[in-house]
Amino acid sequence: MKARIPKHREFLISFPEDMDQARQDEAWGKLNQILEDYKKEGKSVYTPTFIEECQDKVDALKAEYGFDYTIELR
Repeated sequence: MKARIPKHREFLISFPEDMDQARQDEAWGKLNQILEDYKKEGKSVYTPTFIEECQDKVDALKAEYGFDYTIELR
């Protein structure tokens, strides 16, 4: 039997080196909440539209916390 695992895209987050750990943890908590809210809608992070549907929220957190991100195909 063969199983095909689809490739998916994901956010790769990088925090500034000078950001303290408490602030990073706070940002991670909010990023994880985006995922949890998405899953509560019955959606998977492997859905092809995950990036598009969540990018505005991640961009808002990027502006608030000053991190960078890239979108990578896995």
